[in-house]
Amino acid sequence: MMRRILVIDDEEAIRHSLASVLRDEKYEVALAESGEEGLKMVEEEDPDLVLLDIWLPGIDGLETLKILKERFPLLPVLIMSGHGSIETAVKATKLGAYDFIEKPLNLDKVFIDIEHALRSSRLAEENIFLRDRVKRGHEMVGKSTAFKELQEQIRIVAPTKASVLITGENGTGKELVAQYIHGMSERAEGPFVEVNCAAIPENLIESELFGHEKGSFTGATNRRRGKFDLADRGTLFLDEIGDMSLTTQAKILRVLQEMRYERVGGSRTYEVDVRVIAATNKDLEVEIGEGRFREDLYFRLNVIPVTLAPLRERREDIPILAEYFINFASAEYGRESAGITEGALKLLADYKWPGNVRELKNIVERMVIMSGGAKIDVGHIPPTISGNSSKVGRVKVDSAGLSMKDARRNFERSYLLSHLEANEWNVSKTAQEVELDRSSLYKKMKELEIEPPAEED
Repeated sequence: MMRRILVIDDEEAIRHSLASVLRDEKYEVALAESGEEGLKMVEEEDPDLVLLDIWLPGIDGLETLKILKERFPLLPVLIMSGHGSIETAVKATKLGAYDFIEKPLNLDKVFIDIEHALRSSRLAEENIFLRDRVKRGHEMVGKSTAFKELQEQIRIVAPTKASVLITGENGTGKELVAQYIHGMSERAEGPFVEVNCAAIPENLIESELFGHEKGSFTGATNRRRGKFDLADRGTLFLDEIGDMSLTTQAKILRVLQEMRYERVGGSRTYEVDVRVIAATNKDLEVEIGEGRFREDLYFRLNVIPVTLAPLRERREDIPILAEYFINFASAEYGRESAGITEGALKLLADYKWPGNVRELKNIVERMVIMSGGAKIDVGHIPPTISGNSSKVGRVKVDSAGLSMKDARRNFERSYLLSHLEANEWNVSKTAQEVELDRSSLYKKMKELEIEPPAEED
């Protein structure tokens, strides 16, 4: 994918000279002659990097830089000036400029700075993603035979360029496996971009995947990059691929075959270098037989199949996972882990876990909150797991040591989980009870990382 550079300079000769040499180096180029126009074009063109002159009519380069870094903190900006001083360079750097380039421009230095800035930007985005993954407790732990076989499979699969199809029930950790494959691949320094195919409305999925041009449909007020573009030189994770329509499947197949696509509303063809990892909880061979999934796309995705075992088939991992989630949740809420009793662990190990690892994580987090820092015992196990009751009683959340924001979030999770479990995960009924419309409830569930358990065979 060609990187897009915005040049903001009031001298026409410099703008067009830079545009010419940058296009020769296979960059896309946009031009602006003032800070005001440049700020507007950043919104519309979504550039990967900005070359910004200091001396501009209207708002000057430093003020433009300040606004850019406030609105787009990860966007790399290279400052140019023919009247530079150490004081100006220092000020620009403090405001967030990646580097300061003196005029007349040394093109070799310009190209080196551009490549370094783009690489630094990609790494910054990746670091944010990795910190977020650690924050959410995303780590693979276990000792079962199935877990060790999965680890070995990831080790073999990751270094290749082949497409991967991950199958397994909801909550088995398909996204986590995809992240590990990416992290152990040659693309690890590139982006990892996730698309939940089931969560995006049919009329927006193409725009989400391929991007769109300004004015291509109602609401398309700006040009927008798609997920394929964002995942260039990295990995695109297509989650719930089995929920994608046949029309979109055909377009995905074409991109995978040619590594080319057009934006919605555009005619220009873009090339892309992306490794695709797909995941589904459906049996795609059954879906193919019933005409809901393309066989040719299945073969394109299923170069290397990875199947995740449900948690009930790897019970020896349950105590390890439970203790890991207890330690993580305790640290997240600023408490020392008091651990869990053998009796409580046995109850957890005996449960069938239809929601798999995700359900276990959510339950353990709730127990940590409600135990008030005490050692988790049999009495802290929810009735739906211990078998004492089929309903969840009044929600109680220990808020000691928590901020208002965290306490409110914990209460909302426990509150919604109690209603969903009591209604056997009937979202419509739960939405009526809690006085939310279905779409708002789904949005809240996603925000709070609540997902329904998979149906047992």
